[in-house]
Amino acid sequence: MEVQRLFDIFPYQLEKYPKGDAIAGKFGNVWETFSTQQVIDITDGIALGLLKMGFKKGDFIGLISDNSVEWTFADFGIQKMGGIVVPLYPTSSIEDVEYITAHAEIKAVFVGNEELCVKVKAAQSKLPSAPRIITFEEVPGYTHYKQIMVPVSNEGRKELKAIQDTIGAHGMATVIYTSGTTGLPKGVMLTHNNVISNILASIERVPVDSRHTALSFLPLSHIYERMITYMYFFLGISVYYAESLEKIGDNLKEIRPHVFTAVPRLLEKVFDKILAGGNEKTGVTHKIFNWAVNTALKWEPVGKGPGYKLKLKLADKLVFSKIRAKAGLDRILAVASGSAKLQERLARFYNAIGVPTLEGYGLTETSPVISVNSLGKGGMKIGTVGKVISGGEVKIYPDGEICYKGPNVMMGYFKDEAKTKEVIDDKGFLHTGDIGLVDKQGFLKITDRKKDMWKTSGGKYVAPGVIEDKLKQSYFIEQAVVVGEGRRFPGALIVPNFEHLYNWLKEEGINFNEDMPAAVVSMDKVKAKIQSEVDRVNESRGKWEMIKRFELLSHELTIAGGELSPSMKIKRKIVREKYAKEIDQLYNS
Repeated sequence: MEVQRLFDIFPYQLEKYPKGDAIAGKFGNVWETFSTQQVIDITDGIALGLLKMGFKKGDFIGLISDNSVEWTFADFGIQKMGGIVVPLYPTSSIEDVEYITAHAEIKAVFVGNEELCVKVKAAQSKLPSAPRIITFEEVPGYTHYKQIMVPVSNEGRKELKAIQDTIGAHGMATVIYTSGTTGLPKGVMLTHNNVISNILASIERVPVDSRHTALSFLPLSHIYERMITYMYFFLGISVYYAESLEKIGDNLKEIRPHVFTAVPRLLEKVFDKILAGGNEKTGVTHKIFNWAVNTALKWEPVGKGPGYKLKLKLADKLVFSKIRAKAGLDRILAVASGSAKLQERLARFYNAIGVPTLEGYGLTETSPVISVNSLGKGGMKIGTVGKVISGGEVKIYPDGEICYKGPNVMMGYFKDEAKTKEVIDDKGFLHTGDIGLVDKQGFLKITDRKKDMWKTSGGKYVAPGVIEDKLKQSYFIEQAVVVGEGRRFPGALIVPNFEHLYNWLKEEGINFNEDMPAAVVSMDKVKAKIQSEVDRVNESRGKWEMIKRFELLSHELTIAGGELSPSMKIKRKIVREKYAKEIDQLYNS
């Protein structure tokens, strides 16, 4: 059969790769698997249940939950009865939940647990009419999703088919509200064909098939993870949903997946833990570990001679194979990295240690992939986001902006034709808002965000993202935000990598209290160490873009704190407001 709508994927899987463990989740301490046929039956039951409750084709139905088998059940169940899926981030504020619910005129919402029910209920209290809440977990006073399910019969399937026959490939499948770093969320309208075309174009870049298993832990409310899981289902890959972000390490060891997606922030944290573990070793073992890491950091996809390859093979035998086995990565074939820029040292390290890591690029508005590196010959270049996918076209406009055209470009922004016209020009190119270039080999490189660039009071342009990426390449710097728009010079707010910093302080014999990070960042020795790292970055910058002063923060910037979007991008306006005092100190002292 041909897959034209997203809800065709599991019938296609049943025909081509029927699985006993199409998807799986952990209930209590036991992994429970669901076959392809079970997924079809459950999602049909939910679809029929929604129709019985009075919902109809074209209704907007929300979905707010952490990743789970139930998320997938609800997603496909809504689609099968002709509903439009509106995912919300579990980390969304009450205000955002209220806005999206009202703007999309959501009629019902699937909610993961009691905590999220409280959030949704609080948001609904401000609305004239409250959508029906259906829960995944048992929550007193609310309807559980199993209660709405209707036993599937031939008559029921005929009813669903009659609806589905009216849904075309170019019909709207979902509206995803961008988390955004400024302003109100915008509803991105994606069709079935937008996402399916992206699945088909991305498959050739990922070396996995129906024999393999995936672990899913990035939010399914983001199109990145959602499209990838659809691709897994299409290929017949078994998908196991992680219990939580805190349990990823345990779940990796239990599942030993062949593929998963990640964001650079996660890969940075794992890298830091690996280094910390190596620094605990002593004597010859410590020297061998450091030699192996330094060998890995020189990795290139091509061009390394037999001498380097021999060193890498020895490093793998002595160090890297043990890292993979300990982390549950002994079967890994590919890790897709997206949502933010991956530091070059991390790309080199992971590929060198036998964890093939493929950096890609895209937007919610492009369903999402525009480009991605691959493991094929000439398919990868460190420091780039790969080559543009088949069927897509990238143009670099005169101001350096990356503009893209392809079948995966959104229908537009929901209820906002004006903003749609602002980003999609009369030639059909989507203006991404990113600055970049395409090199002679066809690799796309992102250099900055157009809207993030600003001028100093002297009229010089500064690209903060480039400087931030350079700063974060230091082992001692975890996060950095470059500030200084309209000021005399660029400054920076810096969050140290406390794990690495504490190890260094111990090696230097400097007394400190790990439970008092605010006291640590105020130490002259610490400031001097970070200054040396900043100086190293300044050596490669123009005089007008050097970091003249910085302020150390004693805690990370987080989603919960409001400084990061759910896709881990810096909310610069929030950071400027929240740390106005610290920023002013940079220019008043």
